[in-house]
Amino acid sequence: MTLNTSPNPLTIRISDEAAVHVSQFAEVEGKIGADLRVGVKGGGCSGLTYILEIVNDGPKESDKVIEDNGVRLFVDKKSYVFLAGTVLEYSGGLNGKGFVFNNPNAKTTCGCGTSFSV
Repeated sequence: MTLNTSPNPLTIRISDEAAVHVSQFAEVEGKIGADLRVGVKGGGCSGLTYILEIVNDGPKESDKVIEDNGVRLFVDKKSYVFLAGTVLEYSGGLNGKGFVFNNPNAKTTCGCGTSFSV
């Protein structure tokens, strides 16, 4: 029997480094053990803008809850359609962009990477 170790294209993943930074930012905000809300909303130069928020209030009734690398991600169902298969990464250093959404559904993105179109 072969074990399938490829990533699930129908989920949202968070990289090890991004998970570490979520914990660090949550601690700075006084929200130790907090979760992460991700989503999209209309706007931005490419049509849709990513939402990223550290929250302590738990999931909403309509949220999809995903756990990866010790972080619980809450995604509303409308956003999930646009984000399925995405890997949330962190780009640090002098030229780093911070949190980066590597979204296979995005046909075009803006220069700063905070908005996209499908």
